[in-house]
Amino acid sequence: MNQSTSLVIETHGLSKTYKGVEALKSLNLQVRPNSIFGFLGPNGAGKTTTIKLLLGLANPTAGSASVFGHDIVHDSVEIRKRVGYLAQEPHSYEYMTARQTLRYTAHFFFKGPEKEIEARVNNTLELVGLSDKADRPVKGFSGGERQRLGIAQAQINYPDLLILDEPAASLDPQGRRDVLEVMERLRKHTTIFYSTHILGDVQRVSDTVAILNKGQLIAAAPIEQLLAGGSGATIYVMALKGDATAAQQRVSAQPWVSAIKATPSDTHTDWQVTVTDENAAEDQLLRLVLADEHIKVTEFGLKKYELEEVFLGLVEGSEHGK
Repeated sequence: MNQSTSLVIETHGLSKTYKGVEALKSLNLQVRPNSIFGFLGPNGAGKTTTIKLLLGLANPTAGSASVFGHDIVHDSVEIRKRVGYLAQEPHSYEYMTARQTLRYTAHFFFKGPEKEIEARVNNTLELVGLSDKADRPVKGFSGGERQRLGIAQAQINYPDLLILDEPAASLDPQGRRDVLEVMERLRKHTTIFYSTHILGDVQRVSDTVAILNKGQLIAAAPIEQLLAGGSGATIYVMALKGDATAAQQRVSAQPWVSAIKATPSDTHTDWQVTVTDENAAEDQLLRLVLADEHIKVTEFGLKKYELEEVFLGLVEGSEHGK
């Protein structure tokens, strides 16, 4: 099987213009099976527009996209058979219980037998952590419980792809935690593509991230790569005890070291070593420092970034044409 046919979502130059305004500009994206793909961007970045295009709820102005190898314009009915969708603000009948809501939704996909439908309803309630509230009216549910019920409705047909539009945007910290835990449980069953502007949520559950700003894709990479500064320089951090003057001269002389930023304190010196060859640094950097027997290294590793730092740097850079 080639790469294209094994991808869940693939877009090529996907674009959408509304009344002369470019909501989405030439989006190239790839989503692999059984990933949690965080689609990140400020409000108005084009995230919901992308979701509408993927679901066949709007037609692109230019470019193309496929879901499970099916064209989003010509095969949207086939695509929707395999997709579960949670809108940004899901609505339920307040007087119905969670069980009744899922039973009602399930009947859109299955015609029986009733015993199998009931088993699926019970399984889905357990999956989203609502078994103990299954027979309570939705009217009394918290925001987080309503979102989990919305995910359950999207999951009831056991889709191969879940598309969630801002699933935790309006929730308090506990509600967001509960929704993220559900997403983590679901990843073994399906691929999850979800849009959000909440950076902490992305950092917690996503394995791949794409960042959109003003309709344009400005980064797409595994989360570990982004947090290691994969879109820029590779930097090692070190904490040293002892006189590091000679060690600094020795390290600076290496052709793969482009800069050393040393920050002394009363007890130690912090280094940030910018390198052009990560393999050489991994093999030699620590050895070069420890060649001086009077130096102790108390910390060593690749610099880790918070997603907020990476996100703001990329967004601000894109707006200044960098």
